[in-house]
Amino acid sequence: MKLATYQDGSRDGQLVVVSRDLNTAHHATGIASRLQQVLDDWNFLSPQLEDLSTTLNQGKARHAFAFDARQCMAPLPRAYQWADGSAYISHMQRLSRARGADAPADFLDDPRVYQGGSDDFLGPRDDARFADADWGIDFEAELAVVTGDVAMGASADSALEGVRLLMLANDWSLRELVPGELAKGFGFLQSKPATAFAPVAVTPDELGDAWRGGRVHLPVRIDWNGRRVGLIDAGAEMGAHFGQLIAHLARTRNVRAGSIVGSGTVSQADAAHGYGCIAEKRALEILDGGGARTGYMAFGDRLRIDAVGADGQSVFGAIEQQVAASA
Repeated sequence: MKLATYQDGSRDGQLVVVSRDLNTAHHATGIASRLQQVLDDWNFLSPQLEDLSTTLNQGKARHAFAFDARQCMAPLPRAYQWADGSAYISHMQRLSRARGADAPADFLDDPRVYQGGSDDFLGPRDDARFADADWGIDFEAELAVVTGDVAMGASADSALEGVRLLMLANDWSLRELVPGELAKGFGFLQSKPATAFAPVAVTPDELGDAWRGGRVHLPVRIDWNGRRVGLIDAGAEMGAHFGQLIAHLARTRNVRAGSIVGSGTVSQADAAHGYGCIAEKRALEILDGGGARTGYMAFGDRLRIDAVGADGQSVFGAIEQQVAASA
C-alpha cells in the first residue's frame, strides 16, 4: 500500500491512503488519523489500511478524491529518530580521494551512520530556505526506510524484518559548514538542515522484485534547474543494505517504531550515471585534475528527485523544491 500525510493545520497532518498510480486517495479516518499511530500498532491497523488500499485500487472507494502532492507534508512530518547512513562505496571513495585520503578500510563491515534532526522534516513541495547562499547548499538523493520496533542487538536479517515502509529523501547539506563542524570532533549539526521527503511512503511489497537483498533496485532521477544530472540505480552498488544499517543503529540500544534510516547519497561507480549530490560531482572534477568547477546551489534554483518503477511510473511521487532565502 501507499500512504501519505495531508496538511490539515496540525503538526502531524492527516493520514491518507494513496492509489498505486498516485491518482486517487482516501482519508484513513476511522482507522488511524496519523502515520505514527499505524507504526505503533502495525499488526492491527495495517491490515485495515491494506483493505482500504485494495478497495481504492479497484476503483470502488466511495469517498476517493484526486491525490494532490502539493497538499502533502512529509509522510512522517516529525519522527522519533532520523539516522542517515553512507552506504555507497563509490560516493565514499570519491569524496575521500578528493580530500587526498583513502576510503575507510572497514567501510563495508562498519557502516557510517550519523544522527540527524527529526523534529521538522520538509514536505515534497516545500521551499528549502537558508540564511546564506555561501553555506554551500547541496542536495542529496537518498532512499530511506521506516522501522517498527527493532530490539537492541538484532542481527541484520532480523533488523530487515523490521522495515515497515520505504521512502525517497532529499537530505540537504551545507557543505561549507561541514569542515568546521567535523574539526570539532563532534559530528554534523548546523551543516545538516531539515531533510525533505517525497509525498508517499510505500510498503516493500509495492516494489515487487525491486525490493531484494535489503536494497531498493530502482532508478533515481535527479534534475537540477530542469537538467538531468543523475540517473542512478539505487540498489546496484549499495554496500551495507538496510538490514545492516538498522542493526548497526541497534547495536547498543532499542530502535523504536517510527525510526527513519537513510541510505546516504545514491551513487554508481560509472560516472555516466551522473551524481546524487553536487559534492560528488566536484570530487570527480578534482580527481580528473581540473579542480572543482561546479558551484553549489543558489537562491531560486529548482530541484526534482524521483524514482520510477519498471512501468516508468513514479513510485513515491516526486520531490520538487526551490532553494530560497529564509525570511
